[in-house]
Amino acid sequence: MHNDTMPPASLALLRRGTAIPAHLLALDADRRLDERRQRALSRYYLDAGVGGMAVGVHSTQFAIRERGLYRPVLEAAMHEALHWQPLGGRRPLVMVAGLAGPTAQAQAEARTARGLGYHAGLLSLAALRDQDEDALIAHCRAVAEVMPLVGFYLQPAVGGLHLPTSFWRRFAGIDNVVAIKIAPFNRYRTLDVLRGVVDAGAEERVTLYTGNDDHIVLDLLTPFTFPRGNGSVTLRIRGGLLGHWSVGTRRAVELLSRIHAAVAHGPVPPELLALDAQVTDCNAALFDVAHDFHGCIAGCHEVLRRQGLLAGTWCLDPHEGLSPGQAEELTRVHDAYPHLHDDAFVAEHLSRWLA
Repeated sequence: MHNDTMPPASLALLRRGTAIPAHLLALDADRRLDERRQRALSRYYLDAGVGGMAVGVHSTQFAIRERGLYRPVLEAAMHEALHWQPLGGRRPLVMVAGLAGPTAQAQAEARTARGLGYHAGLLSLAALRDQDEDALIAHCRAVAEVMPLVGFYLQPAVGGLHLPTSFWRRFAGIDNVVAIKIAPFNRYRTLDVLRGVVDAGAEERVTLYTGNDDHIVLDLLTPFTFPRGNGSVTLRIRGGLLGHWSVGTRRAVELLSRIHAAVAHGPVPPELLALDAQVTDCNAALFDVAHDFHGCIAGCHEVLRRQGLLAGTWCLDPHEGLSPGQAEELTRVHDAYPHLHDDAFVAEHLSRWLA
């Protein structure tokens, strides 16, 4: 499946830049898949106006693979993408499947995702952390033969590895790469990705998405200009593929629309710039920065539990949960920034999503 076989409307949406939440995993008290609430999550995202969903990624919990849940979870989200009638009517979507593991596993997951109708695979390299750059690129090329790829610079604190500019230059040169999610939570390494894309001359073909949940707004507002040859190239990060956007999703869609309008028409209003620090403050509580991201998934679960979308904060790993003081921090940012949460929207539509 080459990128030119992606539905034209989905490819155009991907390149324009859209809001893609990293889909969470709904479990019951026995840590088994709660199918009803899993469907409700997808319906929430679709009604919020997202441009797609990323399923089987870090926020969905990589351990779904060991529990035999990879295909069922991908199937559930795709079923809702195809059959749910969202508020405002049906529209194009970009469906992204997480791909992980050694080459054979990642290729098998890509075949599964492609067979279910997913458009691209978000490729984690965490399982290859001991490999050199040549081996990493060979792995990426092999998986790209199965389906279009979205590169993934996962932050090391949650299992990623350091990837230099030379890697991103070579990765962006792979013909079936359509986008890169930049998520090292590090400004220097974010620039490494951008420079690599410029060096590869791939800025028109590879669309950049922020995964830097600690720096969302400025990533999307900043023009990044680099020298090349006798001139310069300016890049934009067009959209977000974010765990942070698995909650407050309607507000996130609205925020991205405001940012796109500000970039297109200018100047950028100071109040939009001020949102960057507010969103980052929220993310510190949500992702449990105080405890090195230990509660990053449970924090998202807790927001949705309070709203009624989830029954609890359970993760597949019983050792994962809210950290001491995290619930209080979530309450603080909830009360401080009411314009960033979806409480009223969820309350209005919850019964419809759970039906």
